[in-house]
Amino acid sequence: MKTLDPDLLLRAYSIGVFPMSDSRDADDLYWVEPKRRAILPLDRFHISRSLRKILKSDRFEVTRDRAFARIVRLCADREETWINGEIEASYIRLHEAGRAHSIEVWQDGELAGGLYGVRLGAAFFGESMVSLRPDASKVALAWLVARLIVGGFRLLDCQFMTPHLMSMGAVEIDQKDYLVLLDSALGGGAAGAGAGAAPAGPVEFEALDRLLAGRDGAGAGVPPPGWVIAQLIGQTS
Repeated sequence: MKTLDPDLLLRAYSIGVFPMSDSRDADDLYWVEPKRRAILPLDRFHISRSLRKILKSDRFEVTRDRAFARIVRLCADREETWINGEIEASYIRLHEAGRAHSIEVWQDGELAGGLYGVRLGAAFFGESMVSLRPDASKVALAWLVARLIVGGFRLLDCQFMTPHLMSMGAVEIDQKDYLVLLDSALGGGAAGAGAGAAPAGPVEFEALDRLLAGRDGAGAGVPPPGWVIAQLIGQTS
């Protein structure tokens, strides 16, 4: 299976472009630069009462990068998809290079849903999400937003607006305004971004893991991880 060069993919993201295909079985892909772009401001994430309750119940287990290839495959294996074989293989290769990540949601030991995307500088580019059980993708997005907040990220790109994203706080902006936000999140200029530069201040995708790990062994009465996530995103919404 042919794949896109990871450096080419990152350069494309650094200038606001990403690849798509017409269907799962299509041979070709094309580069997309939407005139209107959906983003989810990290300080405006809408956590509904029902989602807050779900997070605090801890009925789901949430992990990072445990099943990246499975999440991409689930996103691709749908009646309508823009993920063909080349795109699937390319993002798996980018994940192996440490630049693409997944959030997995589990219930009763089974994969219930999740999402994946690309990290560059202080920007995270959400690619696709999937739910096999009710609310799984909402939980995945909430955990992603908390992770980005703790990690010092500035931009969560959602590409195209959907009613699901709008209900959770996403907004649509012109591409020129998006490029200004992207430039800021990448530390000023596509050239620096392509080299993996980050803006001033620490930007760490793994910072949430350390925060949650620091609670281990704290004894009885320590709230579950989902409670911490609800608090983190609740403080900004």
